[in-house]
Amino acid sequence: MTRPTDSHARQQRDAALRTLDEAIADHLAQAQRSGELQGAPSYGKPLAEMAGWDETPVEFRLPFKILKNAGVQPPEIELFHQRAALRQALAEAPEGPEREALQRRLGELEQALALRLEGLRASGRL
Repeated sequence: MTRPTDSHARQQRDAALRTLDEAIADHLAQAQRSGELQGAPSYGKPLAEMAGWDETPVEFRLPFKILKNAGVQPPEIELFHQRAALRQALAEAPEGPEREALQRRLGELEQALALRLEGLRASGRL
């Protein structure tokens, strides 16, 4: 059951978000009218994907992007970077003991990453 203070706080938050959305919309409209937007090098083009975007599980992309925009890098991101580097090294490695060592390290890293992500899913933290 919702307490009256929760409802009031929610209404205040929603009003503040609407005000912020309106301010952003006004600023964008002004930039459009002045030609500022059209002058941007990326105007009318899709945004470039972040490095590691494809390797990041879909359900973690938005939370990780929010954290990145806030200047916080979750430890899992470093694991994704290590995995990408190992995959690249493995693709370039010739047959032999070095390649086998890379395969072993990649398997261990993928297992650690899978366990960590499953823990986050199970805990409801993401």
